[in-house]
Formats: sequence, C-alpha cells, structure tokens
Amino acid sequence: MKNIISKRKLAIAISTLTALSALSLPVLANNATKASKPKKTIDTLSKINHIIVIYGENRSFDNLYGMFPNANGIKNAKPSQYLQLDTDGHVLKYLPPVWKEGGKNNEVDPKFADVKLPNKPFRLDQAPFNLPITTETRDLVHRFYQNQEQINGGRNNRFAAVSDAGGLVMGYYDGSGMKLWQLAKDYTLADNFFMGTFGGSFMNHIYLSCACVAQYPNAPAAKIVALNADGVTLQRKPESPASAMDGAPKFVNNGAITPDGFAVNTSQPSYQPSEVPPAVDGNPLLADSAKNPLPPQTQTTIGDTLSAKNVSWAWYAGAWNAALQDGTQAPDAKRKVIYNSKDGAPNFQPHHQPFNYFANYAPGTAARAAHLKDGEDLMSDIEKGQLPAVTFYKPQGTLNQHPGYADVAAGDEHIASVVEKIQKSPLWKDSLIIVTYDENGGFWDHVTPPKGDRWGPGTRIPAILISPLVKKHFVDHNTYDTSSILKLITKRFNLTPLAGVRPKAGDLTAALVKSSK
Repeated sequence: MKNIISKRKLAIAISTLTALSALSLPVLANNATKASKPKKTIDTLSKINHIIVIYGENRSFDNLYGMFPNANGIKNAKPSQYLQLDTDGHVLKYLPPVWKEGGKNNEVDPKFADVKLPNKPFRLDQAPFNLPITTETRDLVHRFYQNQEQINGGRNNRFAAVSDAGGLVMGYYDGSGMKLWQLAKDYTLADNFFMGTFGGSFMNHIYLSCACVAQYPNAPAAKIVALNADGVTLQRKPESPASAMDGAPKFVNNGAITPDGFAVNTSQPSYQPSEVPPAVDGNPLLADSAKNPLPPQTQTTIGDTLSAKNVSWAWYAGAWNAALQDGTQAPDAKRKVIYNSKDGAPNFQPHHQPFNYFANYAPGTAARAAHLKDGEDLMSDIEKGQLPAVTFYKPQGTLNQHPGYADVAAGDEHIASVVEKIQKSPLWKDSLIIVTYDENGGFWDHVTPPKGDRWGPGTRIPAILISPLVKKHFVDHNTYDTSSILKLITKRFNLTPLAGVRPKAGDLTAALVKSSK
C-alpha cells in the first residue's frame, strides 16, 4: 500500500515539475538564443579616420600629473624611489641647491635661494617658492647619457647628483588647474607611458618619426662624447665637484655623437630652418656643410610607410614658414625666429622638426611640400574639416611648455584650444587625439622604465588620449612608450612595421571603447 502511495506521490511530483519546466521553457529558450548569438563586436580602431599627435616638451609624469586621482602618482613613491644619492653613493641629507642656469662658480638660482630642501619631492607652487604654472623656471639638463645615469638601473636616485639644476629635478606641481588635466579626467590618461629614448628632444623627435636613431659616420672628434670604460657613464673632469652639494658635475666632453657614430644629443639639420646658417654664396635652403650639421638621414620613417600606402599625413609646426624665411637669410644676419624668444618671437626650435633631417624631405622635393606644413595650416585645415589621416603637431617654442623658455600655463592653454577646435569640428566624431611629450626635461619620476634596448625607453611622461571612441574617466595602466604611437598608426592603416618599434610596447588600443551593434 505504501508503495502504491509513494508511486502516486512520485507521479504527481514528476507531473508538477514537467508543468513548471514547460512554463520556464520560453525564458530558457530565449536566454539560450541570446547566449548563442553574441553581439557583433565592431573594431573601434577601424572607426578612427584621423590620428592627431600633439607633441609637447620636457615634462615627466610626476612633474605635472603626480597628484592625479587613481594614477600611479607621487603618493605611491617609496623612499627607495625618491631618496637621492650623492656622487659617492651615500643618501643625501638635503637636496642640492638649485643652481643658476649659466651661472659661474656654482651660483644658486635666486628663485630658490636660502632654502634647504628635504631629500624628497617638493611642490613648486607652494611655500616657500610659490611658483605657479604661469612662472617660467630654469631649464634642466636632459641628455642621453645623463638620463641613464639618473635612472641608475631603475632606482631613479641620481637625478639630483647628475643634473645641472641640482634639487630642481624633484619639483612638481598640483596640475589640477590645467585644462589638459580636465581633459585627462574626461577621457583617458596613460600613467605608464615612457619616452622612447633616453635623453633629450632631438633624439626623441627622431625616434617618433622612425623608431630609429640618427647617424653621423666619421663625425668630427670634437662632437664625440667621452665615456668611461663601461661605455655608459660620462668622464668627469678632475675639477668636477666631489659632492652634489658643491655644484653640478663637469664632463670631459659632453658631446652629441657616440663613439660608434650615432647622434644622441642635439644636432642641427642640413636643411633650413637650422641653427647653422647657409654658406656664404651657398644655397640659402641649406646649412653650411663646413660647420658640420648632421648629414641627411636615409632611414625609413613613418611618413614613408604612410605614403607607400597612399595614406595622407602631415607634420605641422608652429612658426614653420617664419623659420624658413629666417633660415634663408644671409649667414651674418641676426636670427629673428630661430632660437629667439625676444620681442615676442616664437622661439622656433629646428631640432624639434624630425622630418627636416631626412633626405626624402629635402628642399625642393614634392614630399616636403606635401607633408611639412605651418601651424596656421593646421588651424585652417581643422576649420575646413580636412585634416589628413595622420597629423603631427609641434607647437612653437613659446607654447610647448619647455622649462627655460616657456611656462606650463601658456602651452596648456594653447594645446587645449587646439583640442577644442577639433571637438567643435566635423572631424571630432572619428578622430583620436594623443597629447604627449617628447621627454621628461630632466625632471625626476618615481616609476622604473621597462627594459628595452640600447636607446631606451627613458623616464615616464604624460600621455592623454582624447576621442569619443576612448574610455571616459579612465586611467590606463598598460605599458607604452613613444613607439606605441607608431604601432597604433601602423595597425590602423595596415602599414609595413618600422624595424625599431619595440615588440613589448602596447599599441594604445586598450584605451578604446568596445563598440558593438
């Protein structure tokens, strides 16, 4: 009897479950359909038809963005990452004085006199200095071998001892008042982006153009750097101070060319505009070869690979046309634009114009006329909505944020205004703007650069990605360097990769939104 009752209960239970299952089937079937047909993901990169690179000057990440929320900033720096060492390797009690630029006998910069700086990062825009971003500060040494010594195997603890500016290397700002800071908050800030090569502007501009290093075979002996037996550190003069507290180091030959013929520090182009004037009775479009400008380079550039695929591109430079006219003056004429900021001059920097070093873009070539343009052409092309597929923009010297001849605020205002022009144009919907810097300008940063090759990467620098197609309010912690920009361009337009691009560097696509429909 019990078995009969149990069988009846079992039958009722099965019947109930079957009914419930039937009721659930439409929902389950619907869910199964959704799972089996995922949304089609559209490649966001393919939607980007304009890549615009704005290249500022000489700021480390910590110098401007060390206080940025959710970024790897100064508050994360450990004592082992910021305590600076003296020349002999001992930890300094205080930072060295800030030495006066161009001063003799180790004079102290009047803006920083009578202050003992603790051995740690300090705010430039707070007491006792109260130097806001509208104030110009002195330049700091930023050269190939010095940068490597300062990084010191990733410990970043010899910045002060190797610099010609002493303790200034540890200065930073609260950058939250900058317009670019707000753009970084609104879009994507990359906080693990490193300058492509150790050292200065010239080398990093060349690297941006080709992922290569300029060469100077059989360079004059006076241009060749004097190194110690390790092949990396600079030879000091006997009178070089024994302690960083007594003055900046003095070198035997702080040259521009390596012993094996690579140009790693500022060198002048053979084409105007150049610091080297034309020869007397020579071609006014050329620099005087007797004064040893860098020979024309023949390596493959990103411009060459773009042109090979018929992808439009241009390098726009502030005051380019004025500098061209200035450079073709008589050899004894005073330069009004090139390396001149007096009387409101733009302070055009010839060593910030990488394509002007390459034979493919020599004066008189069709490629030069097509691709090397003035900053005013950029503004006009934005207004017309006709930018090329790839744009590089180099602001003129007074607007590029370079210490020593520009303040932070003027460049911030200018670069943000260019971004705003693009945002208000029809170009905006399919544009990606990358605002970054050539190098750190000699300023300390606490993050260890990744392992690369003989040339870099060097110190960490800011990079902001601005577009309707990037993640909003996002800090990207992936590892990048200057070659990442070339990787991105190459990937987007299916170009032949440049040989020097580093395999481990990211291509910036992690910052893009995942588009679907």
